[in-house]
Amino acid sequence: MARRPLRAVMAMLLLGVAGATHGQGAGPGPDCTADSELSYVCGSNKPEDLLRLPGTPFLVSSGFAPGEGLKLVDTDARRAQPWFTGAAEQVLPDRAGWPQCPSPLDPALFNARGLSLSRLAGDRWRLLVVNHGGRESIEVFDVDLASARPRLVWRGCLPMPAGQVANAVARFADGTVLATVLTAPGTTIGDFMNGHPTGAVWQWRPGEAGFREMPGTRLPGNNGLEVDPDQRHFYVVAFGWHAVMVFDRADGRGPLRRIVAPDFMPDNVHWSEGRLLAAGMRLDEPACGGLRRVSGRVADPMLCHRGWVVGAVDLAAGRIATVAYGHPQPGFSGLSSAVQVGQRLWLGSFQADRLAVIDLP
Repeated sequence: MARRPLRAVMAMLLLGVAGATHGQGAGPGPDCTADSELSYVCGSNKPEDLLRLPGTPFLVSSGFAPGEGLKLVDTDARRAQPWFTGAAEQVLPDRAGWPQCPSPLDPALFNARGLSLSRLAGDRWRLLVVNHGGRESIEVFDVDLASARPRLVWRGCLPMPAGQVANAVARFADGTVLATVLTAPGTTIGDFMNGHPTGAVWQWRPGEAGFREMPGTRLPGNNGLEVDPDQRHFYVVAFGWHAVMVFDRADGRGPLRRIVAPDFMPDNVHWSEGRLLAAGMRLDEPACGGLRRVSGRVADPMLCHRGWVVGAVDLAAGRIATVAYGHPQPGFSGLSSAVQVGQRLWLGSFQADRLAVIDLP
């Protein structure tokens, strides 16, 4: 991974401290007090994935715990609030479009993970959400960005095949939906940490009855997922290899390329401000005894707080360049996603009870 010159690193850390006090008056309270590198926004428990709503100051964050669902994050006010509440105006089933869906989504169970946002037409967008609450599914929402406050309507769902638990989701412009499975039945986290294939990418096309596994996509820990604007390629994080894999959707022979992140473990990967950003925990963390430990087929749960890295995937050069990084902090661990808003990075986590924010130099 490319390293910043010392002067740039020091500038980043100093700006991080400056940004830690910015907007605290509008923050949620003392439980989100800034530390030496990061400022925080509470109100979004286990915000595993983050996306920006284009042309607005808002983000959407997932909540990777029962009932946490989706949060709408106002980056100006630095406030996160529940977004999908199940109110009557937010539920409009499209049974013709999503006949596989057995019932409306229960917000009390909604356990959200990976996110995908793609344009339908004008100010209308399609939001797909991996759900583990009450059913293993991809939940389908319409988002309207025409008003000052974005509006959200649940339309249906795509159930995952029996035994398959989705991790991330992405959508092509033709409506094709992809979902990654991290560990298929009979496999473990320890398996993919040892480099053994454990998951795959599953595909659904409009008009089909359900998902089908895509040939050539079995990897050690299929994690983050994103499609390319060219509508031909897509990118999958192989967590066990700490790498981003490049695929051609028309070529079922396997990945075209492996782009390794040598000093961090990419989790989610998304386009942000024109760059493909990958975010994750530091691979070799001295504060945690170095590399993640694996005993047989069992991996440690990584409860020790690791440092974090956000990198930009350079597809042409086949490398990942550091955008920002930080040290272990008591208030934040388990970095899993990042989105850029202006000169500020917003960071999500599959472990923390808050969002983190840092200014870029």
